[in-house]
Amino acid sequence: MKSLFSNSLPGFRLALIGIVLAAGVVGLGAFTRLVHAGLGCPDWPGCYGHLLWPNEAHEIAAANEAFPDMPVIDGKPWPEMVHRYFAGTLGLLIFAMAVLAIRNRQDKSYPFRQPLFMLFLVIWQALFGMWTVTLKLWPQVVTIHLMGGFATFVLIVVMAQRLSSYQWRLPEKQLDKVLSLKPWLILGIIIVALQITLGGWVASNYAALACPPKEFPTCFGSYWPDMDFVHGFNFAQHIGPNYLGGLLHNEARVAIHYMHRVGALITTAYLIFLAFKCLFIGFKPLSLLTKLMVTVLAIQVILGISNVMMALPLFIAVAHNVVGAILLAVVCSMATQCLRAQRLETREIQGE
Repeated sequence: MKSLFSNSLPGFRLALIGIVLAAGVVGLGAFTRLVHAGLGCPDWPGCYGHLLWPNEAHEIAAANEAFPDMPVIDGKPWPEMVHRYFAGTLGLLIFAMAVLAIRNRQDKSYPFRQPLFMLFLVIWQALFGMWTVTLKLWPQVVTIHLMGGFATFVLIVVMAQRLSSYQWRLPEKQLDKVLSLKPWLILGIIIVALQITLGGWVASNYAALACPPKEFPTCFGSYWPDMDFVHGFNFAQHIGPNYLGGLLHNEARVAIHYMHRVGALITTAYLIFLAFKCLFIGFKPLSLLTKLMVTVLAIQVILGISNVMMALPLFIAVAHNVVGAILLAVVCSMATQCLRAQRLETREIQGE
């Protein structure tokens, strides 16, 4: 462990802190949505004109006078502001990583473009965070904002890998097998990302409870209930209304919810198939990552079913978001390690 830190590139420890912060931002974002606090603050970046949020009676009275259409609701402002401050801290950390990349740009082994892209992404995340409020939880913006948060978390995990001193070194034949996994891993990333996007569309349209609680795998007593795909997947919903709580009728929400279930089946089947391909190679570090992927997948499936059976308990629903981000990060980590793998020289094998 000591050599891992001592031989790593500058910014490695910063990336590790970033992983924790980004996971916190994903969890806090989910918590804010689930307690219906997405519009807990009607302005941005402050909250009713405060750096934190109005607490005292005179502050609340002044806030209600300034925003008569969106008065202060007890317990709603603080989750939104805590989320904003965590996201802001993460943004500053990513800015520091970008500065390090510019300082080390002459070092060809140092990742240069990725930290700059991460900074670009986090700036857009801030804008989408603002639009989430100003456009009153417009589902398109909420979903993109959620995906941006997941992408930020995954990119920091990959950045930490690239800055670490750890790299796979394999005999040539085994290396060829590992490199052959590239298209399968990329497809896995795409499938998991699409499933998470579906989950984001479920959350932004408040479709998690579209099917009756404790009814699984059926929905309204059917394996193919009445669904309205036209309205459920209408990505041209107009801007203007307050989307807090969702505006779709239930058949449209059932369509979204049920497609997320179907997506979960496809994702689970594909990742199990991918796991067998990875385990077949017989390379221990890859096998360990594969077992981690299967474990995280199993936890995610259990959390998803529990959300349905237990009517979306807060802790489980937040965990479902965070574990989804971890699952995507693990698959991306597998791909990163495979792409960075190098051939083990003959003299290294003899030395062993």
